[in-house]
Amino acid sequence: MENGAVLAEWQQTIRTAAHESVPIEIHGGRSKRDYGHRSSRPSRTIDTRTWSGIVDYAPEEMVVTARAGTALAELEQALAGQGQMLPFEPPHFGGGATLGGCVAAGLSGPARAYHGSVRDSVLGIRMLDGQGRALRFGGQVIKNVAGFDVARFMVGSLGTLGLITEVSLKLAPQPREVQTRSLAVTPQQALERLAAWRRAPVPVTASAWVGGMLHVRLAGDPAFVQLQASALGGDTCSRTEADAFWRAIRDHRHAFFANRSGHALLRLSVRADAPPLAPGRESLIEWGGAVRWLWAEESAIAGLRDWARQYGGHATLFRASFELLEAHRAFAPLPAAHMALMERIKSVFDPSGIFNPGRMYPSL
Repeated sequence: MENGAVLAEWQQTIRTAAHESVPIEIHGGRSKRDYGHRSSRPSRTIDTRTWSGIVDYAPEEMVVTARAGTALAELEQALAGQGQMLPFEPPHFGGGATLGGCVAAGLSGPARAYHGSVRDSVLGIRMLDGQGRALRFGGQVIKNVAGFDVARFMVGSLGTLGLITEVSLKLAPQPREVQTRSLAVTPQQALERLAAWRRAPVPVTASAWVGGMLHVRLAGDPAFVQLQASALGGDTCSRTEADAFWRAIRDHRHAFFANRSGHALLRLSVRADAPPLAPGRESLIEWGGAVRWLWAEESAIAGLRDWARQYGGHATLFRASFELLEAHRAFAPLPAAHMALMERIKSVFDPSGIFNPGRMYPSL
């Protein structure tokens, strides 16, 4: 099918669905299908993988524009050929991950706390709204602008505001030197060390405490990385072992993330100085202490959400059975004023409420 015909078909699908009040499920490789609420309502589908490819890439400007259905692996390979990368290190969660799904989910990998989020990298977005209109927000250059940054509304919206068709992103150079150190420490000791490294010029680009070991990735100038790595102590991981470890953490292929019957995988986003979770709860600490992963039984979910709020954050049921999601919802409840604002934004972009209804909250 010709490129123009793909968009025209999608526009017609959207207009028909809006007229008939039929939901539309937007998906790429379905790598994020377990993230967010899952609806049991029948719906039409739009598969973004029929709209793929790099539209424009200017290595000298460190900016790339690609269609939503472009495979993340394909995009990252093209960037690596020019010594560049996506700074937020997006999770793949499988071989079918696409750029559109990456932006719509708004998920970042191990480098998030050190290089910024997906939202920080988005320069512009093209999309189709709930009336099938083609809209464009932002652009392909890095500059200061006035007004609302509408392109970033789409980041993390899980396809509830519209169908992303094209994204422009700013890039980062690949580091000249990368080294990972592993240290045997308790959760409290790990948090204390991570706090000390935040106050010092230590070039940390990823951290993860799991199974009694704190893994820290340093990157940058070779001489400086070597100097700081030696000062950290611990053991040096080979580049092959380290790369495999960080990919496993990024894509949830580490043994910690293996499904556990009757339990939900929670992601607790909190202040980095929050204390360790109660003894006896196995957890994985990421992002310098700002994210705590753990598996929890249903009876513990409410208490863990209260704990996260106490430390300035929230708890998400990142992966759970349909029954647990129905009882507790994937995302923590929002204050009434925030929910009212999100509902108003939804009504502007998707007045008929056809895009991924209920994926975030019942009214969204």
